[in-house]
Amino acid sequence: MTKPSDTIMTIWFPEVGAGGFTSRDGTIEFYSRINALLMPSMTVLDFGGGRGATLTDGDCNYKKKLMTLKGKVRKVIACDVDEAVLQNPGADELVVIRADELLPFADGTFDLIVSDFVFEHIADPALVSKELQRILKPGGWICARTPNKYCLISLVTRLIHNSKHMGILRRVQPERQSIDVFPTVFKLNDKRAITTWFPPDAFDNFTYRYEAEPSYFFNSRAVFALMLLINWLTPLVMK
Repeated sequence: MTKPSDTIMTIWFPEVGAGGFTSRDGTIEFYSRINALLMPSMTVLDFGGGRGATLTDGDCNYKKKLMTLKGKVRKVIACDVDEAVLQNPGADELVVIRADELLPFADGTFDLIVSDFVFEHIADPALVSKELQRILKPGGWICARTPNKYCLISLVTRLIHNSKHMGILRRVQPERQSIDVFPTVFKLNDKRAITTWFPPDAFDNFTYRYEAEPSYFFNSRAVFALMLLINWLTPLVMK
């Protein structure tokens, strides 16, 4: 069944009709980059993998194939502070962790760590960055996607108490489930923070900005058009 948001998308991005995604799809961009790094011998960690909502709720098969790392590498482990991770179909092993404790993995376990829209929720970047570095093999990759701390959506989100987020998201993203909404703190999602906690003497930093299509638009054509205009007018530092 076609969702209202799909119909709205096709007005500005007619290419959605050929494959189910836009030319500015951030998920396609992010996971294409990850797939380019994968090797069959790798052990991969999905850090903050949740229940794997996009693998079960999405309707674009091409996108699902890109996001599915299980079967492409030796092993995928998904971990999260939420027990919803135990429902994640995209991993060979599922682990519940605690936010204030060391990760339950040995040093140098992973060749690649994926963290998709998680860094904005991390309250203790010092602990997390140290732990990710510890469990990563020498020469390994940390691939993280996170909204810019200074983008419009992040700025608005910071003005709204976390307890109100679900009620608002029901209106702007009706398909979003409450189980997929988590408190945001915005301590690890700008270039300065990334450089601070993943310093040049330990990491080669390939961070870049990507302007995806609007995600929050109340299923309204007018709001979608307004968000496109705002994105176009927004300075690069806020994207």
